[in-house]
Amino acid sequence: MSRSAAGLLRDLIVYQIYGANTGVGKTVVSTLIGRHFVGRGGKTRWKVHYIKPVQTGPVEEHDDRYVARFAKHSTSTLVKYPEPVSPHVAAKGSPYLFTDDMLVSRLSAKLREDARGASMASGHLGVTIVESAGGVLSPGPSGRPQADIFRPLRLPVVLVGDHRLGGIASTISAYESLLIRGYDVEAIVCFESGKLGNVEYLKKHFHPLGIPLFEIPKIPDVEGCSRQDEIDKMHSYYDTEARSGSLYSLGHRMVNRHVARLKTLNTLPSRTREAIWHPFTQHKSIQSSEILAFDSAYGDYFQTKLGEREPGRDSKTKYMPEHQVLYPAFDGSASWWTQGLGHGNPRLSMAAAYAAGRYGHVMFAGATHEPAVQLAESLLKGMENPRLTKVFYTDNGSTGIEVGIKMALRAACKRYGWDGSTEDIGILGLKGSYHGDTLGAMEASEPSVYNKKVDWYRGRGHWFDYPEVKMRNGRWAVEPPAGMEEEFGPVQHFEDINDIFDFDVRGHSPRYEAYIEGVLDKLVKEQGRKFGALVMEPVLLGAGGMIFVDPLFQQSLVRVARRYAFGPSQQTAEEEAQLDALSWTGVPIIFDEVFTGLYRLGRFSSGSFLQTHADISVHAKLLTGGLLPLCATLASQSIFSAFLGDEKSDALLHGHSYTAHAVGCHVAATSLTELQYVARSYVWHACRKAWGEKGVGEDVGTEPRSLSSAILARAQSRRVWSMWSPDFVKTISQHERVESVITIGSVLAVSLVDRSKSGYASNAAAGLRDSMMYELTDDRYAVHSRVLGNVIYLMASMTSTQNDLSAVQRVLLQKLKVMTAREQEMESRE
Repeated sequence: MSRSAAGLLRDLIVYQIYGANTGVGKTVVSTLIGRHFVGRGGKTRWKVHYIKPVQTGPVEEHDDRYVARFAKHSTSTLVKYPEPVSPHVAAKGSPYLFTDDMLVSRLSAKLREDARGASMASGHLGVTIVESAGGVLSPGPSGRPQADIFRPLRLPVVLVGDHRLGGIASTISAYESLLIRGYDVEAIVCFESGKLGNVEYLKKHFHPLGIPLFEIPKIPDVEGCSRQDEIDKMHSYYDTEARSGSLYSLGHRMVNRHVARLKTLNTLPSRTREAIWHPFTQHKSIQSSEILAFDSAYGDYFQTKLGEREPGRDSKTKYMPEHQVLYPAFDGSASWWTQGLGHGNPRLSMAAAYAAGRYGHVMFAGATHEPAVQLAESLLKGMENPRLTKVFYTDNGSTGIEVGIKMALRAACKRYGWDGSTEDIGILGLKGSYHGDTLGAMEASEPSVYNKKVDWYRGRGHWFDYPEVKMRNGRWAVEPPAGMEEEFGPVQHFEDINDIFDFDVRGHSPRYEAYIEGVLDKLVKEQGRKFGALVMEPVLLGAGGMIFVDPLFQQSLVRVARRYAFGPSQQTAEEEAQLDALSWTGVPIIFDEVFTGLYRLGRFSSGSFLQTHADISVHAKLLTGGLLPLCATLASQSIFSAFLGDEKSDALLHGHSYTAHAVGCHVAATSLTELQYVARSYVWHACRKAWGEKGVGEDVGTEPRSLSSAILARAQSRRVWSMWSPDFVKTISQHERVESVITIGSVLAVSLVDRSKSGYASNAAAGLRDSMMYELTDDRYAVHSRVLGNVIYLMASMTSTQNDLSAVQRVLLQKLKVMTAREQEMESRE
């Protein structure tokens, strides 16, 4: 995925000329704009350039030669194919392979070259016109639509409308295709349409949208003219029209919109500081210059502007060209763990637009719609958990956990005859866990920096200690908490991460189970406490600091929680007779898969790593591919049955205005389909192979979609793997500033040596985070990341390329080296 900087440059105004169709006169419009700026009056002198990214056909017919002849400025073509056919057809017969990334990188480099040339010329500003080939969705060399190929640059657009019969529809369709991909269409140009009335209609259509339409006289009829007469006529046409009112108005619009975009980016941080209350931010100390402004995002990259300071003149930012306003930064937090299929994914955008157009928002109480049912069926099938039969929708992970706790507590209270309104019913969980910011979800976690100062917080529950999985100095280990070797046993070392999950070899752990039962005996039998649920994140605790819990301990905890006698059952004989092997026992088990589920750890369900099934499972984050808020809480039939009764008050009286909103459900169903395709394809094959998995893709045909569900299931259940290189993980675990490393699926977390011993409040990782973002490498590679105390974590999307991840790994190692050298220098001075 291209990491080229978006095409916003300080001294260069860049516009992309798209056509509503082929043959609408894009090259003539490009020539008129270029010629206008060459001769535009005023103090500013304009340095104009024309770029044709892809050209097919004989050289003498190339558009750049035509523009050079009549516009009188420099031109260039980046990729040429001699055959006069569509680029995707021409590319098939060419020995030269140009990927989309190569094409975009070439164009980005050429724009930077133009910007340097403009900034070096005193009193000059630059204008570069980039003309596409064919229509908006005409295929490029790779076969992808051009609007998708060039989207990483997000150049502002002048759209050439279609003045011919049928042109109204094609122009509006082209505009909407650009809009749905995140382009700014700043103006529409259309040749005279005469009696067809295209111009008049399109003006009225686009006026409410704030997009002006500029009408241009028809191209002179040169049929039957000699070659010289044709050239003379066209020169006369361009001389006249380039100085016309329409072109001056269009030029004025292009300049003003460029200036306005720069102003918006420059003032966004200060406006934000005045009007916005940021999450997880101490506003007493934050400055406007510390606020990143995102202009856009595409693939795995943000397009960022640093505060209000001039890029390249910021003392913190190195190697930034003076003319470059935006630069790409790898989204190393996967946008708070939600990003799975790349920013600006056109399939998800179109899914959202379709559902918005079909439904808008429709209420869900006592009603239904296809997207909600389709998504529910897909989730239940994908989980492969025979206990789960029902799906309840909320709007985010925290509310999804909250409703899951409601479900579990009602079921437990009903079975044991407790009165939850007067008795204190607690939650069992793990130390360091955190399940969300709503009050009920916060109650299910021990006191932490997130909740202990929340005035209503009480913390209703007990949270178990547990052994952790870590890689230290190149070796995987399961380590007990300090001072708890008697309860959990000594440190255990493993040669391979898969050995940690090999329950056939590790077996049940009598020591773990004895510890868990001993704690429960003290709480329940000696202290008389009541518990209504076990809530935990399978394998990895996210917000608590990316803590990798020994999966055998979690499996043991579920086993004990299901067999333990938390109280005498108050069920009738009829109710007891309805219980079966899939009914919950002990206390209901809730798996918080908001972060860990839906392939974040490499599998559809992270609970599958524990080889046990939850009674309630909660999913969000990756559910909609990071596009919309939505959460699904999946429950078993025995949990559902606890809410059946003769009165409405017996029901689960929980809901939101946007419960199961159709747009979110349809996007989520689309996202799941795409994620499952990625899991079946060869996208992850190199990663799995690097981590020692054999057979995936080797015993099937070359067509990715031919992988059967049986092969997929076998591949998923057999090995644990990571998208991050095993050699890199081992190397970084041996660094002197690294305490330990964990990785699984798309997640990498590096715990730095915390010399301050301040734990979660440590700032040990903040300096490394800032260095990766602001102190750019020689090739201007930036990585945006988040930290949790002394832990810096990085997260790939499900479609991240190995090239991108290798670059991120290189940056992390380089910045660790720099940080260590600085610390050593400071220590020597002291």
